[in-house]
Parts: sequence; C-alpha cells; structure tokens
Amino acid sequence: MPSHRANWKASTVLFAAEGGSGGGGGFSTLLLLGLMIVGFYFLLLRPQQKRRREMQAMQESMGPGDEVITLGGLYGTIEATDDRDVLLEIAPGVTVRYSRAGIGNVVNKGQSEPVEALPEVEPEEGDTSAGRAAGN
Repeated sequence: MPSHRANWKASTVLFAAEGGSGGGGGFSTLLLLGLMIVGFYFLLLRPQQKRRREMQAMQESMGPGDEVITLGGLYGTIEATDDRDVLLEIAPGVTVRYSRAGIGNVVNKGQSEPVEALPEVEPEEGDTSAGRAAGN
C-alpha cells in the first residue's frame, strides 16, 4: 500500500501546482476569451467594414466619363447614371445597363459632367425577359 499513498501525494502536489481548486483559473480563461474576441474584431471585422465603406463611396462618386471595371471584368465608360444604375459604353455605339453595385473599380476619373438620368427602356413585343427581371 505504500505505493498507492505515494501516487496520491504526487497527484495532490501536481493538482496544487496547477492552480489548486481552480479559484483563479476561471478569471484567466475569461480574460483570454475576451482578448480573442477583441483580436478577432480588429483583425477581421474592422478591415472588412472599412473596405465596404470605401467601395460604397467609390460607387456613389462615379459619374459620366469615368472608365470602370465591373465585378465580372467588363471594361467600359460611364455614359449616364441614376440612383441605382449606370449606363456603360463597352464599345463604340454599344451600351449596357449595370447596377452601381456591379461596378468593381474606377480605372480613370473622366471629366465629370452633370449627372444625367438614364433613359427608360421599354420591352419589345414578345420579349419575356423584362417580365422575369421584374419578378412577374
């Protein structure tokens, strides 16, 4: 039986060296968890919010004459803008309508002219794509 008693004493000494009954261990764990949350905020969330604000400011400041790249990689020049959309000239005489959120980068700021309203596009007869886009 002496070996059993020696093992018990050794485990008691190890338990005491690790923090005893755990009175101070809870606070240090809570402090470590708090530091991890703060680190997560500053390393991941804050830079993402900054990029989102910069992208929104860039999309709001676009105007006619600016050369842009869409998120899909299409290069074009802004012909006209409104609150939600931009009209891009992608080739001489070829224009397409894009959402402002679809513009990924402004390559060159052009000579900004007064903001023009985009022309309304009427669907042609037999064109069912306009009905699907409007959710009908």
